[in-house]
Amino acid sequence: MTRQIVLDTETTGLSPAQGHRIIEIGCIELLDRRLTGREFHRFLNPERDIDEGAERVHGISRESLENEPYFQEIADEFLEFIADAELVIHNASFDVGFIEHELKLMKHKKPAIEDHAAVLDTLTLARKLHPGQRNSLDALCKRYEVDASKRDVHGALIDSEILANVYLAMTGGQTALLLDDEADATDGQVTADTGSPAARAGFAAIARDLKVVAASPEEVSAHDAMLEKIRKSGACVWDFD
Repeated sequence: MTRQIVLDTETTGLSPAQGHRIIEIGCIELLDRRLTGREFHRFLNPERDIDEGAERVHGISRESLENEPYFQEIADEFLEFIADAELVIHNASFDVGFIEHELKLMKHKKPAIEDHAAVLDTLTLARKLHPGQRNSLDALCKRYEVDASKRDVHGALIDSEILANVYLAMTGGQTALLLDDEADATDGQVTADTGSPAARAGFAAIARDLKVVAASPEEVSAHDAMLEKIRKSGACVWDFD
């Protein structure tokens, strides 16, 4: 049985190296590509002010966090929730960097995330699947037709839910989105799981039959020259995820 935890954080700013802290952690559990309904969600007192730019993104104020727990108070519960799972995170280096920073601040004996769970970065995966395109979470929602209309501002739990839907769509279809109780209510109705080994084998066979036409050296050279011209113009949007 494959256990995955889709995770997101909100923070006081962009970098732990500048003393920024986590203010929200949101996690949801997947078992064999099905949402189980289990969640871990906490707001945290960062013991410092929140950058104005960050507050505009997530809408969380310092005042609203005054009575929330400190990270060290929820650390054991959090690590138990993610233990031995695969963490599914968009731009994982950001969230992992902040979590490890928090663990180091509290002098945890195992501050490295890899000592607790594996990590799958969906941004890296998306860049491999869609090279040269925008691969932000918003862009992926549009590409895979995932509904993000309920999100007025960024939030760790709602972004985790959205990322779970994007991840499932990106890696073989959305057939596993039902909660276990909802799946039981289908009265035995079977839906093809395009993420199954058999389905993947079928896709591989189709891919082998596709004709791949490589660009000529002249076409590659002209393409690179055009990209360099766009970069110099300052209108290069795909470098920003």
